Amino acid sequence: MKISEELFRPILITRGRKTGKEHGVMLRAVNHNGKIYFSRHRPDGDWFQNAIANPQVKIQYKDSTFTGQAKLVEDEELNRKISELKYPGEERAKEKRVTIEVTLD
Repeated sequence: MKISEELFRPILITRGRKTGKEHGVMLRAVNHNGKIYFSRHRPDGDWFQNAIANPQVKIQYKDSTFTGQAKLVEDEELNRKISELKYPGEERAKEKRVTIEVTLD
């Protein structure tokens, strides 16, 4: 199975940067140009920091689990695009966000 939806709610599983244990959280995700994106206002969330420290992540969606590599998006234009796709037509789409890009294996 492949993820075909542009906007969806999977569980992102990261490995704890302190404990080393897997931790899952349901998030809103954007599927754009063959990559999966997760974003938030600030980089202080555990899932965000875990993905930076341990980039091997899993994405559970429907009845499938995908593995991939996470990395921080440093391109501000791409960050804006992901925010627009994540919150179409909403005022919060204009807010500055930090983004993780996941390339599936």
